[in-house]
Amino acid sequence: MATQKSPKLDKRLVTETALKLLNEVGLDGLTLRAIAKELNVQAPALYWHFKNKQALLDEMATEMYRRMVAGAHLPPGATWQERLLVGSRGLRTALLGYRDGAKVFSGSRFTGTEHAVEMEVVLHALVEAGFTLPQAVRATTTAYMYTLGFITEEQGVQPLPGERREGYDVEERAARMREFPLAAAAGEEIFEGFEEGFEEGLRLVVAGIEARYGIS
Repeated sequence: MATQKSPKLDKRLVTETALKLLNEVGLDGLTLRAIAKELNVQAPALYWHFKNKQALLDEMATEMYRRMVAGAHLPPGATWQERLLVGSRGLRTALLGYRDGAKVFSGSRFTGTEHAVEMEVVLHALVEAGFTLPQAVRATTTAYMYTLGFITEEQGVQPLPGERREGYDVEERAARMREFPLAAAAGEEIFEGFEEGFEEGLRLVVAGIEARYGIS
């Protein structure tokens, strides 16, 4: 009887397999054992490439970033506001493509220095616009943290586009909270219309940066 041949393992294959499996099982179900089974190898074989799960998550986040940057487009002469808006939108689009994408990305450590290229460009643009370096860092990290936090909450309700977790029915929530009419009505704003909610929040962040540092 013929036996299935195991693939030749390398970091890239393990990472791509892990990202694919992430959409099927989520972060909690993404174990080294599950990845090894998908690759038709024994789990210890993965330790040649990743010493633990966090090391794998770091590489997964890095690959997510590589894919995001590869598909990014910014018009020449973009303002600092446009850079923050486009970058934040691009991050959201990229992470929504993976179940628990924001959780994987959050707190992970990039394994290379590719991110430094884009970081240098963005910081340089803000400094040229009149920000001090500390202000530029605070502005970019605030936009980043808003975006990551928003996506984390969004994926808590909709793990993948078109998929909704049980327990987030807005009408049922409103009925349960009818004694608190404003809080009940707020559910539609919080748990529906994520696209519009993200855009409005992002505009608030950028407007806040403008007002705080007096740079338009």
